[in-house]
Amino acid sequence: MKILKNRNTFFNFLLVSMVLLSTQVFSAPIPKAPNPDVSSYILVDYDSGMVIAAKNPDLILPPASITKIMTSYLAFTELQNKTLDLKDEVLISKNAWKTGGSKMFIEVGKKVRIDELLHGIITTSGNDASVAMAEHISGNEETFAIYMNQMAESLGMTNTNYANSTGLPNEELYTTATDVALLSRALIKNFPKEYKLYSQKEYVFNKIKQYSRNKLLYLDDSVDGIKTGFTQKAGYCLATSAKRGSRRLISVVLGAKSPDQRTKVSKSLLEYGFRFYETHKIFLSNEELIQARVFNGDKNNISLGVIDDTYISVPRRQIKNIKKKFVIDRNLSAPVNENEAVGYMVIELEGKRINTYKLFAMESIKEGSFYRKTLDSIYRYF
Repeated sequence: MKILKNRNTFFNFLLVSMVLLSTQVFSAPIPKAPNPDVSSYILVDYDSGMVIAAKNPDLILPPASITKIMTSYLAFTELQNKTLDLKDEVLISKNAWKTGGSKMFIEVGKKVRIDELLHGIITTSGNDASVAMAEHISGNEETFAIYMNQMAESLGMTNTNYANSTGLPNEELYTTATDVALLSRALIKNFPKEYKLYSQKEYVFNKIKQYSRNKLLYLDDSVDGIKTGFTQKAGYCLATSAKRGSRRLISVVLGAKSPDQRTKVSKSLLEYGFRFYETHKIFLSNEELIQARVFNGDKNNISLGVIDDTYISVPRRQIKNIKKKFVIDRNLSAPVNENEAVGYMVIELEGKRINTYKLFAMESIKEGSFYRKTLDSIYRYF
């Protein structure tokens, strides 16, 4: 009996050991990204800018009131440039007052402060507030739309065209989930203080309390923006951002069938990204990553690195498996200026390229002497 007992104990110990070993060696696979019945979506990591999941991200679609993200972005730009002040008063035109759709309920002929208009644009999605802001900044909405398109071009929004400040239906108004995510990332990065307005759930103006249509603000404490939209042609749209710990994700859903669907799909995308992906800082700004040979210079080698802190998003527990490849011009010649792009670095995972980063000169290299150039020309020849 004692031998049997010891034998059972040994086999139990062996079984537990095998289970623990298999747990350490083999990690659970990453499930496929959600595939909801919406026209388009994208899920982006804020720090790295990398796409975690997407469906038809470059499909051109009407954005509805998501348009107002750009309207507020331009207002924030003017505030930053000190051409606007939050206390400035805007005289409300009849054109702004009579604009249809969702309203802040401003009154024609009265003056409304810029800070109140911003609440009306962001929290209550007021079309009247958007037109009033556009007219105040650019004189009329047509000129403001030109300003919007100029800013979109500068941000790299290559598949977007604005025709108004509101998102009301117009054949010349269109965008993509990719471009909305790009704009949303720029909004959070360039205007972190002003972005906090997007987390506000309600606003009272003219004794009328209105609530944000972004239901995720009420369901998830990590969500702090961004904007809903709806027209018959656009369907139900939602650009969302959430921050958990040090990580922030941005999701954009276009063409959902109902308000509940856009909320549920956005939440499922955020949960997928936070649960199954990780974000890591892999390089520091101005850190030397590699040295490259330089010809015809006063030095033979130059230090290369990245200008900004560099992040990467990978499936969980896969950071140890990434590989880095440096691609540099073999005929790099002086002069080379500091911060000049002279190559790039490829990040691979499981043999697939997942991102590319430019490599910049960390120093300037001047042209070398005649003697140095002669030696380098002989070196190159042989």
